[in-house]
Amino acid sequence: MSNCFILLAAGKGKRFKSNNPKQFVNYLNKPLFMHSIDKAIKSKLFKSIIIVSNIPIKNIKDKSVKVIKGGKERYQSSQKALNFIKNKKLKNVFIHDAARPNFSIKLLKRLKSNLKNNKAVVPFVKTENSVKYKSNNTIRNLNRDNLFFTQTPQCFDFKSLYNLSKSNKKPITDEAALFLENNKKIKFIKGEENNYKITTKSDLKKINVKTFYGIGFDIHRLIKNKKLYLGGIKIPFHSGLQGHSDGDVVIHAIIDGLLGALRKKDIGTLYPSNKMKFKNIRSPNMLFPILKILDKEGCYINNIDINLICEKPKVSRYRERIIASLSNLLSINKAQINLKGKTVEKLGLIGKEQAISCETIISLNYYD
Repeated sequence: MSNCFILLAAGKGKRFKSNNPKQFVNYLNKPLFMHSIDKAIKSKLFKSIIIVSNIPIKNIKDKSVKVIKGGKERYQSSQKALNFIKNKKLKNVFIHDAARPNFSIKLLKRLKSNLKNNKAVVPFVKTENSVKYKSNNTIRNLNRDNLFFTQTPQCFDFKSLYNLSKSNKKPITDEAALFLENNKKIKFIKGEENNYKITTKSDLKKINVKTFYGIGFDIHRLIKNKKLYLGGIKIPFHSGLQGHSDGDVVIHAIIDGLLGALRKKDIGTLYPSNKMKFKNIRSPNMLFPILKILDKEGCYINNIDINLICEKPKVSRYRERIIASLSNLLSINKAQINLKGKTVEKLGLIGKEQAISCETIISLNYYD
């Protein structure tokens, strides 16, 4: 697996007209550039993943990902990345623009397959539009069958690209230009229509989004001499929640809400209380398989609204810690989570401080 994925994310994106560079704006529930990084990691094709950025990037957990500072121009950022990896004994390099978040892992695999017998492989799409070209105040029609609209990722034999790049001193729009200008052969393969470049804010709305909703609910009695877990963290309290697992009603209600939005029955179906293998299981371990289902189904959490219903402990005291824990467990922004503390005016088991319950409403976005 001697492949490297380089993500160029140092551009200013002037046409996007935003205070934040477009590669860092929120797109489909996470920073735009992270879509490319997540796919590179998930593909398991790359020994090394490099992000080239002029803005510090933190909190990327995968150890294969490194961040380096970019240049003023695209070609300079590309050169810096190639210099950074020149001694890492890598055979192939994939170079991708952060402004193209919607490519597929299938495309990465097709590129790699075609690179076995080629030094450069570049995806492209055709156009259905009539195309005109202006030269010396004369406008001529071009044969659209001869037009190649190239995309990234583009992949290359590392040594071949490095040798062409190190002597280049002028701006280029992509690395394929280096091969063409030096009369080097490129294998062009069919690209993907969804792999369009985000140039203006209107491009953020091109992809088709479907939204589904789920409702979750859970309730457990409080019992002495047991630890209390809410939202994945231990809360100092005189009692804990009775249950086959650790009794974390917040995570259980979230799991139930996710399963509802996925149309996958309920938490009891997946984790029946009569199965000893789930005895005393921590609730985050019950959550992770559900998140894998989300990923497999191609959907993302849009937002979560939580009602944590109890007389004590006071939810306001632990709200930020619980939200931070859920943000980490679910890999979503804290701004996508709302937690409300509710009481029941001393009514029933909850009012007598003998139980805690939780209800959630969750929305999931599916992207076609």
